[in-house]
Amino acid sequence: MRILHTSDWHIGRSFHGNSTLDALRGVLATLTEQVREHRVDVVVVAGDVFDSATPAASCYTMLTDVLRDISDAGAQIVLTSGNHDNAARLGFMAPLLRDGIHVVTDPARVGTPITLTDEHGPVHFYGIPYLEPIVVRGVWAGVPLRTQEQAIAHAMSLVHADRAVRGGRSVAVSHCFAAGVEASPGVEREIRTDLRQGSLDVVPLSAFDGPDYVALGHIHGRSRLGEHVRYSGAPLHYSFSEAGKPRGSWLVDLDADGLARVEWLELPVPRPLVTLRGTLDELLSDASHEAHIDAWVCAVLTDATPQPEPMRRLQQRFPHCATIQLDPQGRVEDDGRSYRARVVAARSDGELIDTFLTHVREGEGASADEHEMLADVIASRAAAAHEATVPA
Repeated sequence: MRILHTSDWHIGRSFHGNSTLDALRGVLATLTEQVREHRVDVVVVAGDVFDSATPAASCYTMLTDVLRDISDAGAQIVLTSGNHDNAARLGFMAPLLRDGIHVVTDPARVGTPITLTDEHGPVHFYGIPYLEPIVVRGVWAGVPLRTQEQAIAHAMSLVHADRAVRGGRSVAVSHCFAAGVEASPGVEREIRTDLRQGSLDVVPLSAFDGPDYVALGHIHGRSRLGEHVRYSGAPLHYSFSEAGKPRGSWLVDLDADGLARVEWLELPVPRPLVTLRGTLDELLSDASHEAHIDAWVCAVLTDATPQPEPMRRLQQRFPHCATIQLDPQGRVEDDGRSYRARVVAARSDGELIDTFLTHVREGEGASADEHEMLADVIASRAAAAHEATVPA
């Protein structure tokens, strides 16, 4: 049996205020072609199908189109819910879908597989939706479920019990943060938030012993925790911290004895991501940046003082400049005096103006050219004032 493992589609997620629907639609169209080209039997989607618990209507339309296209390409689908999904909303559509599209969102179904067959016999797919401890306590009464580690451990105990009875080959699908993976900063922030709320913790790799393959979701980069335990990552880059990391899915072959082969299938990157660093003038003029004209750009500005209309000016050169970060360099160290104290201490009009500029520019006073210009203006005004006091 040939399986394509994907996850974390995050349909509906925006990228710094820009819709990703069209880009994702194109990438998933390529994935569908890979299903057809490689004669995939089953596509596994390991959670976070949507980015929001309340996705827009266009997100449902896109999911319907993609699932239909994958089904038309000849594959069955096993799809589970992730922490971004609303399990009830996602599961509501399950009975309405055509045969061969299986949506698993109900924790009460954990341990009851979706059984598909090939020439070697049955393969049991055990879908484990995202398990929030406070929710599943009502499903598994009497089981201590304070952490997700405990929830996954109990879910896998149900899987093991069923496997012992049924026998044969098996695949587990789960959405969690398993031991031994390195998350991107964006996902790490999400994990730390969930940890503070007590709803997510690290699940040990040993929890997934037993099945022939374990398809995981939640981490946006591909990761191999063991030969049979892997993350596929997201099909799109959803943050600048993911720039340069491959996008794709795992092509998994099961033979009569279990896991036979795993291959990585690349997906296209619709628009590359790049972080450019320098002063605004450098970013606008450096010829080496021509290669990034069509990329998503994160501009890290090192100007010592705020620059006028930086986004407008950057987008004239980089139409897809998505965000600006400020990292000013070369500021004058604060001497601890208040602005009032500096004004009082000024010994001339030039020093007074320079004190004002230093204050409003957050540490940078007048430049050499500005000093020269100010000196000329002050001298001219002094001369005019002197002439006005001299009798004609």
